Amino acid sequence: MIDLTSFNTASREAFTARLGPVFENSRWVAEAVWQRRPFDSVDSLHAAMMAVVRGQDEASLAAFLNAHPDLAGREAKQGTMTAESVEEQGTAGLDRLSASEVAAMDELNGKYRARHGFPFIICVRHYTRLGIFAEFRHRLLRRSDEECREALRQIAFISRYRLDALLHHEARQAVAPAA
Repeated sequence: MIDLTSFNTASREAFTARLGPVFENSRWVAEAVWQRRPFDSVDSLHAAMMAVVRGQDEASLAAFLNAHPDLAGREAKQGTMTAESVEEQGTAGLDRLSASEVAAMDELNGKYRARHGFPFIICVRHYTRLGIFAEFRHRLLRRSDEECREALRQIAFISRYRLDALLHHEARQAVAPAA
């Protein structure tokens, strides 16, 4: 079991610095959750973070969704994605696409943004590369309100993986012998 004591007693700045990367380019989520401490479990911490996200007005939610990078898109090509996104996209081989796959991904990214107004967001850990392309094509056909709900569902998966990885990393660091 993960001990949340250090998070529950952390200053706003320390809490935000440590938990900020859980949501893509959106450290404000961690900052907003800080005042809801203490958390008795990782589940309650994650639920509070998702409640903050879901509680945003339409404009803020659109900005939040647009803080996410396109899959294998401009940020990946320029090397400006967060370390978390680089690692996640790599798990599905999106960093090793063929030239034709890159062209197809660019086309899908453009069509999706044009239709829905935000990037295609998917928890790549749940899909193969081919599954991602299939899901992209399927979700292009949906209404934007459905896609917004699906994007938030996918963000819940992504952020939970990130939160768990962060907490387990910190727990390992806490018990590691000093060098």
